Amino acid sequence: MATPKTTIKVFYDGACPRCIADRRWYEGLADASEGVEWVDITGREAQLRVIGIDPYLALTELHVQDEAGRIHRELDAYILLLARVPKFAPLAWLIGRPGLRPLLSHLYRRWVLRRLKRSGRL
Repeated sequence: MATPKTTIKVFYDGACPRCIADRRWYEGLADASEGVEWVDITGREAQLRVIGIDPYLALTELHVQDEAGRIHRELDAYILLLARVPKFAPLAWLIGRPGLRPLLSHLYRRWVLRRLKRSGRL
């Protein structure tokens, strides 16, 4: 019998169609969805501040709260989320490499800001 995974919370933009699609994709991975609580950040600015998440940063970066209550942002959040899926653990390792990380971070930020500007939310 498999040991259940500890629960993490993923704070995502529920007003973003791409973010919703990504959530559905991840939930469809049988070995990943267990132990993941999805929290839509839309309209929850006060709740985010209480746990130490800046609402603007929550909109522009993925945030994940681990089982110990620590908040992981941007690529660290993706690494934590992807590492829970055995077939994506190598990808989690790769995006964390020092030589690749700054480039991926830059591309991610550009994509998010462009998406928010296009939708009139920034």
